[in-house]
Amino acid sequence: MRIGVDFDNTIVNYEGVFYAAALERGLIDATLPKDKNAVRDFLNGSGRKDEFTALQGYVYGSRMDLARPYEGFRDFIAAARARAHNVFIVSHKTRFPLLGPKYDMHEAARAFLQDRELSGDDVVPRQQIFFEETKEQKIDRAATLNCDVFIDDLPEILAMPGLPEHCRRILFAPQGGEAEARFETCRSWSEITALLIGTRP
Repeated sequence: MRIGVDFDNTIVNYEGVFYAAALERGLIDATLPKDKNAVRDFLNGSGRKDEFTALQGYVYGSRMDLARPYEGFRDFIAAARARAHNVFIVSHKTRFPLLGPKYDMHEAARAFLQDRELSGDDVVPRQQIFFEETKEQKIDRAATLNCDVFIDDLPEILAMPGLPEHCRRILFAPQGGEAEARFETCRSWSEITALLIGTRP
């Protein structure tokens, strides 16, 4: 089985990260809720939309050390490899931020995977990790790889045309919410492991 996996908010858990980075830069005070949307809404609502855009570049380019992999992802990789399945990381993000310092966000993402021992011959081989500039290029890459499964946190990605017809589309939704009838929905990596590989969560 050839399994494509998104990166941001699918492998990487950013819970609390934008709050910590915004607090570090003096953009908010500590009373704000600790989720990304609260930080975004506060800055956008106070006429500081550009500051939130720059904050995104800072997090994705310089402070990936604040983020962590979702629980269970490493176990999923181990279970997939034990059964000779191929796992590909296929993501889309611009290489450089729209505002602020010119961080290389593709290299920062690769460093995140390497630092947490998620890339390499014994986990996800480096040649099976792809960061594309656009959503369309991401879908094209998944199609070129002939993925049998694609896992993403964004329904709009899974709904895009271009994935192979046989490709199973799995929505990763750790925050809950209503399941998307169009896709298989999983709340955790242990659920995904059980669904695809048969290991009990």
